[in-house]
Amino acid sequence: MMAATTGSTGVVFSVLSALLDYPDPSTQRALPEARTLLNAARALPLDVRAGLDRFIDEYAQRDLMTLQERYVALFDRGRATSLYLFEHVHGESRDRGQAMVDLLNMYEKQGLHLRPGELPDYLPVFLEYLSRLPEKEARSLLAETGEILQAITTRLTERASRYRFVVGALLPLAGIRHSVSSDGESADDDVDAPPSAADYRALDAAYADEPVRFVGAETPVTEPLHFYDKRPGHPRDPREPR
Repeated sequence: MMAATTGSTGVVFSVLSALLDYPDPSTQRALPEARTLLNAARALPLDVRAGLDRFIDEYAQRDLMTLQERYVALFDRGRATSLYLFEHVHGESRDRGQAMVDLLNMYEKQGLHLRPGELPDYLPVFLEYLSRLPEKEARSLLAETGEILQAITTRLTERASRYRFVVGALLPLAGIRHSVSSDGESADDDVDAPPSAADYRALDAAYADEPVRFVGAETPVTEPLHFYDKRPGHPRDPREPR
């Protein structure tokens, strides 16, 4: 589960990457190790570590199928909580294809090669890349995603999902002050709720603006690149011919 990284910040990025990935048995088995590493991380404030403890408690107590169903319901229904960074930045514009290529080139320079079907803008993949960088450079790149991470954390908080503690843990590492509230939490995360009207209005407003450049995307490609999710049961890309 954990990459062989040095320095507390690199370890934190690697652990949070695993916790944000699609739930699997190896991650569940590694939860005690994850808890130990996060509790020892000087890079995280005490209240952030407490929130991560609560997330790990729930992860450990749930059966794997329930965790997987909730993950898909939460992150794959609508863009407001999507973990694919460029969904929030470029939408369906052609800039997204070049940005994907730029990220892949950056990853390969650090010896990070993606598995078949894995998308480079998937947040857990991006965090694994950051775990391999010097701390100052990693924090600087993470800060470029700060507004996206804040928006996702806000949406997760509105849905009472404990994943808010994991995404929210990235904010102080990006130099952002943001308190993740634990008030009003129900016994079960409200992850099955469909995106609200407010979610759709926010997305419409975001895509009406000029797309934001992220990690060096400069020139649009002639045709956008198509990437597809590797997870079982994930809906097909709407552009894929039937």
